[in-house]
Amino acid sequence: MTLQKRHIAQAFALACLLIVTMSVVSSCFNPFAPRLVQQTSGSLLGDQRTLDGVFQNFRYAYIFKDTLTYGQLLAPNFVFIYRNYDRNVDVTWGRDEEMFSTNGLFRTAQTLDLVWNEIIFSSGDSLSMTIQRGFNLTITFNASDVIRLDGRVNLSLVRDKPSDVWLIRRWRDESNF
Repeated sequence: MTLQKRHIAQAFALACLLIVTMSVVSSCFNPFAPRLVQQTSGSLLGDQRTLDGVFQNFRYAYIFKDTLTYGQLLAPNFVFIYRNYDRNVDVTWGRDEEMFSTNGLFRTAQTLDLVWNEIIFSSGDSLSMTIQRGFNLTITFNASDVIRLDGRVNLSLVRDKPSDVWLIRRWRDESNF
């Protein structure tokens, strides 16, 4: 092999190596992926040691369909209660059924929008609170299937000590759908 052919072969090998390296490096960047936002202050999640933080996290869980955040709102002995007006009875279920039901909603809905309205009633102390509050929930399954609900929740929130996070112990749906 002549010296000139050897230089050409080395240059070709170097060019191939450079192309492969550039392909590997550039494949790690997806120009169509959303950028991670560095937040220097604040967060989308609220401080669950405050009641406002509980409602902020509840809204976040629905809007972003985040079952992990939603699950962190519920006490281990959580109970959901709603009135079945057709049968004229209260229907209840526990935390596992609530998580299963909410996960199904999160998976089937394209978008969810939850807006908390005024607090109608609030009573309690630093370890136990009862709050009645209005809400608007828009569930979009697809462009032609949108459900808008205006309702009211009656939540019982608990914690063991004032430095702990609030957990929803009981949710009574007081909406008339």
